[in-house]
Amino acid sequence: MTTFSPITIQDKDLITSYIYHSESKDCELSFANLCSWHFMTESSFAIINHQLVIRFLHPEGFHEYFLPIGRENPLPAIKELEKQAAAENAPLIFRGILPELKDKLEAFYPHAFEYKSDRNYFDYIYKRQDLAELKGKNYQPKRNHVNKFRKAYEFNYVPLTAESVPECLQFEAEWCMKHGYIENENIRNERRALTFALHHFETLGLTGAIIRTEGKLAAFTFGAPISQETFGVHYEKADIHIDGIYSAVNQLFAANLPEQYIYLNREEDLGIPGLRQAKLSYHPTILLEKARAIKK
Repeated sequence: MTTFSPITIQDKDLITSYIYHSESKDCELSFANLCSWHFMTESSFAIINHQLVIRFLHPEGFHEYFLPIGRENPLPAIKELEKQAAAENAPLIFRGILPELKDKLEAFYPHAFEYKSDRNYFDYIYKRQDLAELKGKNYQPKRNHVNKFRKAYEFNYVPLTAESVPECLQFEAEWCMKHGYIENENIRNERRALTFALHHFETLGLTGAIIRTEGKLAAFTFGAPISQETFGVHYEKADIHIDGIYSAVNQLFAANLPEQYIYLNREEDLGIPGLRQAKLSYHPTILLEKARAIKK
């Protein structure tokens, strides 16, 4: 059986050497996410036939995999994963199966997999330039929010650095308590992942920003590259009592990211109605449909 190693920060260069040069836009393939959510997913990896294979522990105790990533033919690596699943007496399951990956898998294994997708976990992907400029009729409401914020507040937009991490953690702790931290497991899990990411801000290669109004932190956001042309915006927190602050931090962050990033992945909505409405209101260029492929 192939030996898989837990993904740690020390594996960043190796893992990103495969992912950054792919055309992936999937937020789950952000190295920062792979590390930050390890406490839930037990993410691990192996190199099989010159291909990167990432796997996760399913809540029911078996493993599921991303399709092998690399320049070689993935079929030999997939066959190894078949043996791995058989040895574990478990189904062979691939996650993050985009429509083009489904076509590839079907070419290797016609009608051998059942595909299941969940709209709640589709990624929202936008053109960075669209969010930075907010041009056109579709973005008029967002421009209004940003302009209202700019007129109402004296603010300061600065990069998020390791020195500002304690301030961000304190702000986020207060945000959590206002939004049901004790009752809501999703918020508790997100705080754990966010805390890990911020404590390893520089090592993970994160990029972020802060907005202060009247000298106090009013919003922060940060994320990391997924590939050479796609940047993942993993967290965005703001004071909901400041009108237009979310629109402002969204626009300013997009405008200040390097132009090499054509796309911004702002992750899924988890089926939360308000979050879905907010993400749709920014008119995604791609609603990234992802499925699980379960071998029959």
